[in-house]
Amino acid sequence: MPSVLLEQAPAFAEVGAGLQLGPNAVRVLSDWGLMDALQACAAFPEALRVRDARSGASLGRLALGAMALVRHGQLYATLHRADLHALLLHAVQRRADAVQLRLSSRLAAYEESGGGVCARLEDGDSVKGDALIGCDGLWSRVRTQMLGEQPTRATGHLAYRGMVRAADLPPALRANVVTAWLAPRLHVVHYPVKQGDWFNVVAVVQGSLPAGDDPQAWTHDAHASDLRRVLSSACTELLTMVDAVADWKLWALNDRVPMQGAHEHARGRVALLGDAAHPMRPYLAQGAAMAIEDAWTLGRLLQGTDEHASRDWPALLARYAQTRWQRNARVQARSQRNGTIFHASGPLRWGRNTAMTLLRERLLDNPWLYGGPPEPA
Repeated sequence: MPSVLLEQAPAFAEVGAGLQLGPNAVRVLSDWGLMDALQACAAFPEALRVRDARSGASLGRLALGAMALVRHGQLYATLHRADLHALLLHAVQRRADAVQLRLSSRLAAYEESGGGVCARLEDGDSVKGDALIGCDGLWSRVRTQMLGEQPTRATGHLAYRGMVRAADLPPALRANVVTAWLAPRLHVVHYPVKQGDWFNVVAVVQGSLPAGDDPQAWTHDAHASDLRRVLSSACTELLTMVDAVADWKLWALNDRVPMQGAHEHARGRVALLGDAAHPMRPYLAQGAAMAIEDAWTLGRLLQGTDEHASRDWPALLARYAQTRWQRNARVQARSQRNGTIFHASGPLRWGRNTAMTLLRERLLDNPWLYGGPPEPA
């Protein structure tokens, strides 16, 4: 019986901006046989550089590239979100015997019974299966039915995202590196995507939208003006990068408190994956990676069972939850902490800069993270 993938969008279109994949996520793509596809669309930065947004001074550096391969057994990749979607979609389409894709299919509710799960769709149709995996993001309907109403948490941060062609940048800004610029109450990150032909730029500032405002209804000029005002004291090099972006999009960032237990990942024949289970702030660059790890773990558990036999789905999903929830909670908490450190002022900012000077790469590397994902428990 093939798996059925329900997608609420009417088409698989190019959406989003850039993302970073640490060695832990690249390891999964390699295990899935997708390294050639990744090599064809991603960039593989040589280093992570941390700089002061005002003075331009270097605060820290972590070698990536070949050193990531030595340290963690895999590369560090940066790519456009649409390219990741495309390579995963093509991999699924090659398995038409095992996966059925259904577009314009938005879940309304589900009903679980002793023998399976029935997903009822908004158009009145229904799909029956042995289990249901909710991968429906921060505003997950599967999560709401499984765990009850749990409001999301406004972070008080706004993310401006944009893209710029490498050819439109001065040579100093085209380096094959991830650069993070830190300042009180804000930070900016940029890195190459599309094999280095483009750069993704993300500026995160502290603030909130007026009640009821739709940031996507605002103009680029308004976004650029607001961002330039916030960055008025930034160094020339950073302002050059920001001014080169032709179109800014704005998002208010929301998340949830870190996971509290395995029960938040799976119950019975229903489980959550990715942001539906553990939405996180982008300050550890692991949101996509944790979703990829979730999927890999589920696949490993399924490989250990006989596909022709009747699987004990509640037991299998309980193992999935036990394997994943603590790691996901740790990444959620670390991401939140990093946001505080990135935007620090006063004594905390001085302590951060001093620690980077003294500890160097030891402070920026994450072997506990990049050595994953862990094998299922």
